[in-house]
Amino acid sequence: MFGINRKARVFWPVCLLIVLVDCSSKSIVVEKLGAPDFPEAVADNVVRFTLSYNPDAAMGLSLGPFSRIGFALAALFALQVMRSLYRRAKEHDTWQLIALALVSGGATGNLIDRIRSARGVVDFIDVGLGPHRFWWVFNLADVGVTVGAALLALAIWRADQQAAPSSGAADFGQSR
Repeated sequence: MFGINRKARVFWPVCLLIVLVDCSSKSIVVEKLGAPDFPEAVADNVVRFTLSYNPDAAMGLSLGPFSRIGFALAALFALQVMRSLYRRAKEHDTWQLIALALVSGGATGNLIDRIRSARGVVDFIDVGLGPHRFWWVFNLADVGVTVGAALLALAIWRADQQAAPSSGAADFGQSR
């Protein structure tokens, strides 16, 4: 297909879709909700949209006044790591490529927010039961990074398991 290799055909659509859906959803939420910290029930008060701006990182991790630049640099570093893993991935490693695309797309989505606004990353998904919330407020980029990281760990573990030579009873006790 137009001279594009299989790796690119798997990676780029997923990565760009995550960035597009993340940025679009954040724009819609900011436009529709307007003011931060006023929850709007979406699914029977289990899932709410609560506009929030996070100048720090996940779970309240902060670098103080250096959070914006520090976490932007961390995202750029993570994207370089993803680039390196992408280059080493084999064309048939579909799940690893999807995982890399999810992490890369999510990191890019949140990086765009950090660059665009000093207020921080737009978060809006709020999950819990009534007043008892299960997680911090998050966004679709965070979902991409989290699901992608878990998938990547699983894909790498499976690849290691398949590459490891099976040791049988005949090898036991033999010196090398």
